[in-house]
Amino acid sequence: MEGGNSKGSGLSGLFGAGGAGGPGYSHADLAGVPLTGMSPLSPYLNVDPRYLIQDTDEFILPTGANKTRGRFELAFFTIGGCCMTGAAFGALNGLRLGLKETHSMAWSKPRNVQILNMVTRQGALWANTLGSLALLYSAFGVVIEKTRGAEDDLNTVAAGTMTGMLYKCTGGVRGIARGGLVGLMLTGLYALYNNWEHMKGSVQRQSL
Repeated sequence: MEGGNSKGSGLSGLFGAGGAGGPGYSHADLAGVPLTGMSPLSPYLNVDPRYLIQDTDEFILPTGANKTRGRFELAFFTIGGCCMTGAAFGALNGLRLGLKETHSMAWSKPRNVQILNMVTRQGALWANTLGSLALLYSAFGVVIEKTRGAEDDLNTVAAGTMTGMLYKCTGGVRGIARGGLVGLMLTGLYALYNNWEHMKGSVQRQSL
């Protein structure tokens, strides 16, 4: 019985129930407490709602860290995703080319080996190509972000343009210009897609 009483008194002290030494809250005390983002509590729950309100974020960030991932953190995902995408696309392209080149051969082991070689060769080629482009784009993006001290769509367009120019630098001035133009167009379309809702909202506000 004594253990039951101590447990009951502990719970009453936790929830503010009336008892010896327990802080009780009347309806008048609870009426002046703001319930931001909460529905009114039941009158049968004698709990101080100030302990239930959470005005801060529920996750902890290191000191000086941003809530969004920067280009350096996204670089690993970008490079890995491009490599996997290139490998998958190259494998499908290799399968198509292998079936096209061996369509006159009967289904046999030599034909299967030739198709498999084409699949692995094309998969490795496309994975290397897209992975190299993603590496250059991420490196340029990180350097530009650190240099400017800001993160916006200008970094994206500049990194894409410089990536295309460097990737096609072996083709001379014409190849550099062509690669830069392709990178500028692709990253420009990506930036336009990211800001489409914002631009549409701005146009609607100006038309009113």
